Amino acid sequence: MLMAHVVPAGCQVQVETGRGRVLAAAGLGAGRVAAVAGLLVGRQAHRRLRRVHGPRRNLRALLTSEFHFLPMDLFISKVMPVARGPLKFFNPRNRREGGRENSKITFVTESKGDGGCDVDRMKINSLTINSKKYLSLTVEYIQLALQYKPLNLGQGFPDYYAPENVTNALAAVAKSDNPLMQQYTRGFGHPRLVNAIAKFYSKLINRDLDPNKEVLVTAGAYEALYSSLQGHTNLGDEWIIIEPFFDCYVPMVQSAGGIPRYIALKPKSTSGTVTSGDWVFDRKEMESLFNEKTKGIIINTPHNPIGKVFTLDELQFIANLTKKWNVLVISDEVYEHIVYEPYKHIRIATLPGMYERTITIGSAGKTFSVTGWKIGWAYGPANLLYNLQVVHQNSVYTCTTPTQEAVAIGFELEMERLEQPDCYFRSLAMELLPKRDYMAKFLREVGMVPTIPEGGYFMLANWSALENKVKLHEETDENKDYRFTKWMTKNVGLQGIPPTAFYGPEHKTLAEDYVRYCFIKKDENLKAAAKILKKWVS
Repeated sequence: MLMAHVVPAGCQVQVETGRGRVLAAAGLGAGRVAAVAGLLVGRQAHRRLRRVHGPRRNLRALLTSEFHFLPMDLFISKVMPVARGPLKFFNPRNRREGGRENSKITFVTESKGDGGCDVDRMKINSLTINSKKYLSLTVEYIQLALQYKPLNLGQGFPDYYAPENVTNALAAVAKSDNPLMQQYTRGFGHPRLVNAIAKFYSKLINRDLDPNKEVLVTAGAYEALYSSLQGHTNLGDEWIIIEPFFDCYVPMVQSAGGIPRYIALKPKSTSGTVTSGDWVFDRKEMESLFNEKTKGIIINTPHNPIGKVFTLDELQFIANLTKKWNVLVISDEVYEHIVYEPYKHIRIATLPGMYERTITIGSAGKTFSVTGWKIGWAYGPANLLYNLQVVHQNSVYTCTTPTQEAVAIGFELEMERLEQPDCYFRSLAMELLPKRDYMAKFLREVGMVPTIPEGGYFMLANWSALENKVKLHEETDENKDYRFTKWMTKNVGLQGIPPTAFYGPEHKTLAEDYVRYCFIKKDENLKAAAKILKKWVS
């Protein structure tokens, strides 16, 4: 348990672990609370503080329930205004025996005449996020779609109806005779849903999951990722991220105080028939990224945007590295049911010695094609899920009861027919397979080179052979794929997504000749896309 001490002016404020190791120090004024961003302070710490230092109203205001997550806004509001000079924090890198000494991270402040600091001008070197950069892709491309009204194959959601078993269930819940169906439910997950999730995955991973301790329901898989990274990242921790990546990974790591380390998937060939399995990582390069600062690795299989289904050999290689360095795995498996024959989805948590270090994330939006419901989940060992529960409790608290009930009913119905062809977990991939093949066919016909995905519902395509047909100079963006997709939106009437948005700064050039399209769309819209492209190149 982390512990904050309140001390007189002129002394140091120290944040210690239960073993007494100093994690942070700063000179503060008398009677002030030392709240450090991202640290958990519990009721036990509250009692000890009161015993040592006596009751303080400002302390009681911060510590009012069983667990307390003190984020950056509290740090700024409570600590920064009374700081005397720079605040110096020490990053605990020696989480295991033999680790190196802690390295210092300084929060640079602009000095005021009275010795305080100007919060508005504060510079936080390791936590600074370029909000314009991370907001621009979504905001800008939605605005382009609204303005130019192209056929939108960019955003990843179905444009047709979800399966009736879940939509009918939601309608029934809305009219339920049970008034509690419209009220708050259990914060860590609606009882019926966590039991359904635990039962479903217990069979798949051959391990009995405790629905109350090893399953957490979240506001979409997005929040499961956020809570995982916020709950398990200390300042300066490094997370290995495989490029291209789901674009929220990096800002989530950085907002938690972590540092992203990148490794790119690269195609063995860029001509002829290319599949997502042809995109591989360099094993020596990945091995070199692991060190005593590594907190974990984020993997995404089936992969967005490439559609790669990681092989057992690849996952075993990653697993061996995580065990060697004693680090975590966040396994983003939201497309787990969208895998095309003959490929099989392998859960890294099922490999020997991996369940105890893996947080696995799933999504009702992808599982049942209801992305607007925003219900996701994480499962894993109780000691890892505990940190997620704390973050979830103090941010989202609870997810919507009716949608959780409906998703639970959906799980129960699908589990009854799990091995049958009409099970939605099986039929969705079969439904998408001809859409995938049709998109690959018309992209080839217009001169692009598609990467055939083994899973998921996105397709990367190399458009470089068509560059002479695109007036890239009419757009001003730095990366060619942004110029290509914007020009196509405005002049051709078809919108895709620029994949350099899914790369770190060093490797963006790898994706400049590509565009990402989504094929979980109505057949008539895919046919319209083919017609648009063929007319353009003719």
